Amino acid sequence: MAGKEPLLSALKGAVLQLREVGGPCTDTSPHLVSLCQRLESILRKGLRQPAWGFRRRDYWHWLEQLPAGTSGRPTPLSMSIQRAGGCERTRTAQGRGRYFLRLALQGKVLAVAVRELAQTPGLLEFYDPESSILGSEGLREPFLSLLLVLTEMDFSLDLQNCSFLDESWLLPVCSTYETVPCRALGMVLRYVEGRVFVTKVLPESQAEVDEVVLAGDILDEINGCSLRYAHSGQAGDILQKLKGQPLIFRLLRWRWHDGQVYEPLLPYLKVLKEKEPHFQLQHSPRHRGEGEPRQLRGGRLLYNLQYLGQTSIGTYGGKEVLEQAIPAVLEGHLAVQEVLFDVKEAEVLVQEKASSKLLCRHPYPTISCVGRCTWSSRIFAFCVASSPESPDGSTFDCLVFASSSEQECEEIVGRIAAGFKHTEWFV
Repeated sequence: MAGKEPLLSALKGAVLQLREVGGPCTDTSPHLVSLCQRLESILRKGLRQPAWGFRRRDYWHWLEQLPAGTSGRPTPLSMSIQRAGGCERTRTAQGRGRYFLRLALQGKVLAVAVRELAQTPGLLEFYDPESSILGSEGLREPFLSLLLVLTEMDFSLDLQNCSFLDESWLLPVCSTYETVPCRALGMVLRYVEGRVFVTKVLPESQAEVDEVVLAGDILDEINGCSLRYAHSGQAGDILQKLKGQPLIFRLLRWRWHDGQVYEPLLPYLKVLKEKEPHFQLQHSPRHRGEGEPRQLRGGRLLYNLQYLGQTSIGTYGGKEVLEQAIPAVLEGHLAVQEVLFDVKEAEVLVQEKASSKLLCRHPYPTISCVGRCTWSSRIFAFCVASSPESPDGSTFDCLVFASSSEQECEEIVGRIAAGFKHTEWFV
């Protein structure tokens, strides 16, 4: 009987295609979307709609009513249903049902859900036994057999990537952007139908230096706070509350895996273009200069520098403090030390030149900013977290050095910035 049902035959073909590929199925697997579409078609086939039509039924409506279990403890199935129902990035029954399917494939609980349905007469009535697959025992059993095959396969999906499931099975490319505290990131934002678009990355800004965000990308999340269905100004409000803290953005890229515009984004981009006629998608970061060193290449190089001293700068370690911190150190007339400065792959080491005694070691994640002095081209400084475990938040120190030339100074700043991707520049 299964062979007479085209949807089951199509699902069988999709399952076999995934098995032939081998390895864990990821979001880039070419047959994943086809598999999900066929599963959804089967779950929707023969769904009875309410006579008065107050809301159109979808498969999510019976999923969310499945019994939680008899033991009173959460089960993998009940946890997947709860997670799908509580997702902030989906609002429709379609979106939540699709999110559940992704959770169920990865958690291997879809067959369990169908068995629970079969054992719950009140929910089984959602389906017409004559026209559905799930309402017909003769068709439900071969469907369950295919689901059991799926449970033998591994799925490794980005379950945070769900903000477009209300609209499409085709999901965008996601990226994480981490940056250090600063007062202005340099991103111009525009709100379009509940989505936060970056319309411009300002020149010489922190966002441009980090070379991650492109005009046309979407801010989906800031430090765990969802921006799906955001109201105008919401991203700015969140950033204001997080002032002085490291930031982690979840980005939805305008460019898809094939290099073309992510198709579900096209209607948004049309609206965006109407609101901002000069808006253009940004295809690559604007680099700061071809000759500027961006990363360590080859062997280690020790610099002979003068260590001019350090000063405490409080709880804010952004680039703006360098304007006050560098003069504060110089005006203190501290004893100058001759040091060897080592820019390594994961940290900066400062040694006493005469004895090679280690004076300090600063891993890149503790460095909040680095920059040259605006009025003396041979002086540079960087700020480090001095008490990251403090209950009142991190406090920062500013360390100031003098090099033998402007070129050497630029090279050191460039290498520190290259070693720690999220370093701020101050020129």
